[in-house]
Amino acid sequence: MAARVSSRQPADTSREHFASDVQYYLGLQPRQLPSRYFYDALGSALFEAVCELPWYRVKRAELGLLAARGREIFDGVDHLSTIVELGGGSGEKLVALVEAGRALSTRLDLHLIDVSRSALAISARMLSTLDHVHLVTHEATYETGLAEVARERRAGGATLVLFLGSNIGNFDPPGAAAMLTGIRGSLVRGDALLIGADLVKSERTLLLAYDDPLGVTAAFNRNLLVRINRELDGDFDIDAFRHRAVWNGAASRVEMHLVSARRQTIRVGAARLAFEMREGETIWTESSYKYEPAGIVEMLARAGFSLVGQWVDDVDRFALTLVQAA
Repeated sequence: MAARVSSRQPADTSREHFASDVQYYLGLQPRQLPSRYFYDALGSALFEAVCELPWYRVKRAELGLLAARGREIFDGVDHLSTIVELGGGSGEKLVALVEAGRALSTRLDLHLIDVSRSALAISARMLSTLDHVHLVTHEATYETGLAEVARERRAGGATLVLFLGSNIGNFDPPGAAAMLTGIRGSLVRGDALLIGADLVKSERTLLLAYDDPLGVTAAFNRNLLVRINRELDGDFDIDAFRHRAVWNGAASRVEMHLVSARRQTIRVGAARLAFEMREGETIWTESSYKYEPAGIVEMLARAGFSLVGQWVDDVDRFALTLVQAA
């Protein structure tokens, strides 16, 4: 029986909300832009290209762990009936987990939650080939999507939430704590969370991953300005910004910035915003925090989870951690 697919309508991802965020974050010092706005159709495609680069090891390591440990992951969640993936991208990792982990005759409800309509469409196409699956897409924030899933949960079955791709690393420590606590609040005792997290490694390795020789990550970063120009009547000169990645060892994070190559005045019509940037001034677009395995377990325990299992790729320095709602 092929997958059955349905969808839920979006939460507030409107032009007005985008404009309000741009107005606020570009007014901060240092200037910033939220990384969630990377993922328009072009940004999602560029990120998938980033994931295929030899210098960016997250996807390769995570897929390998999911394929090798899928059966153990499924066995670690009693009466599993529902899987919820947050920000799943292409859907390839969820397919790898499902194919490695379960008997094909058992029905499974799959819920995909993402603010990117194009990413949801790509994932749905990938997952529609699976048998005995009911697939629901939620074009929504994680919080809104999890609330929708909680209202629709199947009686008698357990839910497994997937937060993969080291997406947790895009939150600062207070934000990560709030995110994990929010996930725990959407679950009941016996439900589970599988989290993928990139680990600390050499500075050279990390910077190659976020400033690759082909310039794909730079294009992904600069596309954020392209999107603002297109959707919010901005006049960013794309050629006047350079991509920069730095390793902040004290904070255990890689930072991405857009650096103004000259003094310039920028206007964003829909945000009713006009401002000047100095040569060398930056817009901080992303932070990607890196972890140690024990630190991941401690962070999850503080959010109300207990450890079921942890699997580490020691070559590419990546960890999958399965925890249960305590």
